[in-house]
Amino acid sequence: MKLNLLSCDALRPDRRAIAQCIVEISFLMSASLSNELTDILLEGDAVEIEVEDKNTATALRSLRKLSIDYEIIE
Repeated sequence: MKLNLLSCDALRPDRRAIAQCIVEISFLMSASLSNELTDILLEGDAVEIEVEDKNTATALRSLRKLSIDYEIIE
């Protein structure tokens, strides 16, 4: 499944927690790429990631906990 991460609405977003979440839920994502995507997301641009189908519910729950708005692409 592909997700488009739109924005983070947290007052004080935790970059490290967001980057770690992206690594855990995404399919074949390195830590360095996750850090770059986190920076892009927090600057206000959308980021597309691919999530393994078996992790879908956990991934969506984790994103909601971090106040990240997303849309499901596929």
